[in-house]
Amino acid sequence: MRRATRCCDRWRAGTVVGALMILLAPGAQAGDANAIAAPTPHAAACTHAATFRTVVDVGHGTQAPGALSARGVDEYDFNLALAREIDKELRAAGFAKTVLMITPEKPQKGLFKRVRRANDMKADLFFAIHHDSVPDPMLETWQFDGKKEHYNDRFPGHSIFISNGNADPAGSLAFAKALGLALKAHGLKYTPHYTEKFMKNRRRELVDAQAGVYRYDQLIVLKDTRMPAALLEAGSIINRDEELLLATPEHQAIIAGAAVEAVDAFCVARSKAGEPQVAKRDDGPKAAKKPDDGPKVAAKHDEPPKSAKKHDDGPKVAKRTVEARHKPEASWLRRIFQ
Repeated sequence: MRRATRCCDRWRAGTVVGALMILLAPGAQAGDANAIAAPTPHAAACTHAATFRTVVDVGHGTQAPGALSARGVDEYDFNLALAREIDKELRAAGFAKTVLMITPEKPQKGLFKRVRRANDMKADLFFAIHHDSVPDPMLETWQFDGKKEHYNDRFPGHSIFISNGNADPAGSLAFAKALGLALKAHGLKYTPHYTEKFMKNRRRELVDAQAGVYRYDQLIVLKDTRMPAALLEAGSIINRDEELLLATPEHQAIIAGAAVEAVDAFCVARSKAGEPQVAKRDDGPKAAKKPDDGPKVAAKHDEPPKSAKKHDDGPKVAKRTVEARHKPEASWLRRIFQ
């Protein structure tokens, strides 16, 4: 469950980083960024990098921009900024076939369109970019820029999700683990709260405690794609400190650097194992052949796939109160968006 978002001309893709960066002037704090290792330029070690195609999927879109951050910025703006950085760094590392996928349509149409496009282009990896929030009952209110906004300062950190319904669940887990370990190596921590009982129907199985990988079988973009797929919730934008940190180019560069390392490691592993670059799945009916020693019997077709259930676009967070730590200057939005 996501909090309903508002759509307004002042919330435009690409403005979020510049706007929130003003809040990081002296006096504003956004977590201990100094403890996080800065990425170094990465050149692909994978010999198939030039032909290896990663679809970097920007979560949500202009028609359904996702959750609102603690300061009222659409999740889509955060997703787009980070996805662009990952796309740029992958290309710079030698992954020239990388595709930045932007889908404006609302669910469910938009979700199935993403899957269809990725499958049609025979991608080697599907990588969805999101940012986390919380269900409505867990929200608290505060005043920002003269308006009532909502926040939850609990459970900062990222999380990674895969589906066992994917055409290549082992490949999905392998990439997700590589990503989680790369983020960990750069000093980033995942949030462990999805295993707690209070998450109820949002409780998830933690399949790798070192890398922070959870199982979420029902997500359409993870289960219906025919290549390994993973979804990254890069952090909690409803957490007021983490919201600021996630908006900085420096932090986005750290996440992008870890993503490039993970894609490269995954590409190398697949190449060494001699596995096909694209996972194939035949959804059509198959006819069983019989020896030519009698009358032919028509083979029974596979049953058609059942219709997909409705889902959220991505899992969201939960509960534990922390007091507000700072109140930014109230006039910053007017200076940015006028």
